[in-house]
Amino acid sequence: MVLATSFFASLLLLATAKLMVPRTMVVHESRAAPPQGFVQSGAAPAEQQLTLRIALKQNNIAGLETELYKVSDPASEFYGQHLTLEEVTEFVKPTDETLAVVSSWLSENNIDAKPVTPAGDMLEIKIPVSQADNLLSAEFSVFTHTKTGKTIIRTLQYSLPAPLTQHVEFFHPTTIFAPPLDAIPKFVPASSAKRATPGSDDLPGSCTSTMTPACLQELYGIPTTSATQKSNRLGVAGFLDQFANQEDLTEFLTNFRTDINSSTTFGLETLDGGSNSQNRSQAGVEADLDIQYTVGLATGVPVIFISAGDDNSDDGLDGFLDMIVLLINDPNRPSVLTTSYGFQAETDIPLSVAINLCNTYMQLGALGTSVLFASGDGGVSGGQGEDGCGDYIPAFPATCPFITSVGSTGGINQNPGINEVGSSFSSGGFSNYFAIPDYQAADVAAYIAWLDSLGTIPEDGRYNRSGRGFPDVSAQGENFEIVVDGQFGTVEGTSCSSPTFASVIALLNDELVAAGKPVLGFLNPFLYSSAGQAALNDVMFGDNPGCATDGFFGHEGWDAVTGLGTPNYPALRTAIGL
Repeated sequence: MVLATSFFASLLLLATAKLMVPRTMVVHESRAAPPQGFVQSGAAPAEQQLTLRIALKQNNIAGLETELYKVSDPASEFYGQHLTLEEVTEFVKPTDETLAVVSSWLSENNIDAKPVTPAGDMLEIKIPVSQADNLLSAEFSVFTHTKTGKTIIRTLQYSLPAPLTQHVEFFHPTTIFAPPLDAIPKFVPASSAKRATPGSDDLPGSCTSTMTPACLQELYGIPTTSATQKSNRLGVAGFLDQFANQEDLTEFLTNFRTDINSSTTFGLETLDGGSNSQNRSQAGVEADLDIQYTVGLATGVPVIFISAGDDNSDDGLDGFLDMIVLLINDPNRPSVLTTSYGFQAETDIPLSVAINLCNTYMQLGALGTSVLFASGDGGVSGGQGEDGCGDYIPAFPATCPFITSVGSTGGINQNPGINEVGSSFSSGGFSNYFAIPDYQAADVAAYIAWLDSLGTIPEDGRYNRSGRGFPDVSAQGENFEIVVDGQFGTVEGTSCSSPTFASVIALLNDELVAAGKPVLGFLNPFLYSSAGQAALNDVMFGDNPGCATDGFFGHEGWDAVTGLGTPNYPALRTAIGL
């Protein structure tokens, strides 16, 4: 990891300063009880080792946000002038005072810490439960997730010495109770009679029942010519031991991209003990889908599968933070990152942790990477079903204002052209954690005004009218044909949509680099601009039911089902000046 040597020097010097911290303890984070789905099983073993991370106050995160918008807004004179790692670090690194106070406190308690982020704004310590209880005035216990039987060690409350509270954002994992990620799309085997026939004359007619790369190329004007710039890479996030299989990719390309080399492969990066087994029986539905539709659509763009292992899976973030830290520190980081995973509910993640993770995406965006996330497949219910919620449940990280959230559409009408409808499963709505960002303020206000004109449908009070709206955009997400363990079949979900939209951005970036221009980076200020909106296919119909309601409705302009709409490659190409 690239870290300024001065950080280590400061840490050592400040640790020996022996600044005395009063013992008055102040509750820093707490919750009354574990969330639904978790039960307390008993006290945690005193000798059990805990790995805890300390998020330190970042010195000027507001300044970084200002710089992000400067380089991401097409109307800015600084548009495209993405920041360097050193410039980002200056905004994020803790102050000397913060380092002094925290280092002294840890030294007094004989605790060694190591930085885990390039800016040193997050430290990691390893201590037994008994020491953690004493250090944080906490009661760490074992909690069981009733659905899966998985156990975790957490506390419902912890405290810090009073002087530390202004220097420490949070300790993690402490009060986080995120259910295990399990939203893998269902694979439906297909008989040969139902298989798509991409070489037939009735395209895009066959796309009404089965989606293939040829269908998406036809629908969105995606070019089939090969990219030329090898420095422009497309990253695909992998979690949950979902492995992307090369043999499945070869068979997929042999059948659905007959115009390119079927032996086209993808790169691999790993973290937290990750791997990518090529035992075909271990092929993952999600991983195969994401790789087949990025390699199969972003023709010639180097695709990198980034596989997070289980070494840090007990922290409740399942490698989400570690993956972004890895990429921030990578000088060859991809220009686009697509992630088809997420948490069903914002409240699965404590507010402090969600803000920190979202700000980490901001860092990656400021460095010039477009970060795309599937918006989720739970409609407005966060996957809780028709009767599983009262208020609508927004998903995370889809609500983070520094990522591009991608919803799903379906419906194809060959004549007179594109006629898409928002998919009923497509998550969308309004954040309870993040305020409406300036780039979408006018569009969200117009949509809410339209909702108000409908009366009580959807029911006012079940969503946060002042929250960040999502998704931002959408793409087809139904009946995608893939190959898993040699078997053809179909899947659906926003997991199909995010890699599709990411492939469009990767191809645009290839053309930009070839023309000597910077890559797009953080997309949303461009997408919400008049030029960006004009380059998208507005999807005006559909809804996303849940919580025993119809959810939100599609509408002209931005809506909480399909966002601003689906990509139109030729129009986007013109909008970015190509």
